[in-house]
Parts: sequence; C-alpha cells; structure tokens
Amino acid sequence: MPWNAGGIVALRDVWFGAVWRAVAGIVVEETEQRSVFWVPAGSAAAFAADDEGNEIRMPRREFRRGRRTTTRPIVVVCDEGAPWTMWLFFERPGVLAHWYVNFEEYLGRSAVAYDSVDHKLDLIVRADGELVWKDEDELEQAGALGLVDVDAVRLDAAAAVASPPWPTGWEDFTPDPSWAVPELPAGWDQV
Repeated sequence: MPWNAGGIVALRDVWFGAVWRAVAGIVVEETEQRSVFWVPAGSAAAFAADDEGNEIRMPRREFRRGRRTTTRPIVVVCDEGAPWTMWLFFERPGVLAHWYVNFEEYLGRSAVAYDSVDHKLDLIVRADGELVWKDEDELEQAGALGLVDVDAVRLDAAAAVASPPWPTGWEDFTPDPSWAVPELPAGWDQV
C-alpha cells in the first residue's frame, strides 16, 4: 500500500488500541528509508479530551475526542528504524523556526495512517543550537504508570544528542502550491 506524493494520511499516536491523537498530513516523499509529510497551518487534528473538552496528556482507556486545527506549518520526517520523528516547525513555509525531536515507537502504517506510540519526552532544538527538553515530567509520570520504559527513552534521547538527526535536508522546503489544507482521511479513527 504505497502512498503517493500529494496523498493525505493521518499521523496518529495510538494507545490501548485507540487513536489518541491525530493530525492530517500530505505525503511529500516516501522511500524504504524515509517518509516525509507536510502539515500546513490549518490542518485538521484530533486529540484525547476529558468531559469538559480539555486535552488529556496522559494516556488512559476512556476519553472523548476533541478537534482543532494546526497553527503553524510543519514538515514531519520519519526515518526507518529511528526511535523518534523529526518535526520541523516553520514561521511560514520555507522559514524554519525550530526542530522538534518527538521520541516515539513506530507501530506501522495503513492505507490512511502512519502510527506510533508517543514516549512523552521531546527535544526542541532552536535555530541557534540551544537544546530545550520538553515534557520530562510526563515521561516520569508515564514511567510510573508503566506506560513507557523511562531508561530506554533517555538512552534514545542521549543517542539523538550524540548524533543529531538535524538538520534533515528539509529546512528549506516549500510545498506544492496546488496542495490544499488537509482534513483527516476517512477511517483515520479506526485502528
């Protein structure tokens, strides 16, 4: 089930056999080693929410779904076998704001989705090279709940810092002007 450039897929975070979070992305490139997606500002997204509609950050089995749209353009680079994906956040297309290393485990893909399990820890790499760790508290909480192996995630983080996966080669990307802002594809919510 190869994806074609310009096709729309859901980039999904899956927990307990359910879609926990998803964002619509446009396929830019797909090879055996790498998949690259464009997520323009305004792309449809879904997230786990409580009864009041507030986002839930720590996975649990019972939740509602909230909807929103993205606010900034993003390129997502998924390298085969890497324990992370690289998210390039842009001020506007072609002007990089920062890199974002999302530590995760790749689960697989379908005709409509790229699936992973978010390991909670993230690393923001500013244009000047400053490293900013994000969600360390969520990593520890997820570890205490038995959801992730904290030591393994920290080893992955150390590997990323020792041999940075940035720059990615996509820092100057500008999208095909014919691509519309995507909605989540049919079946995005089915695992």
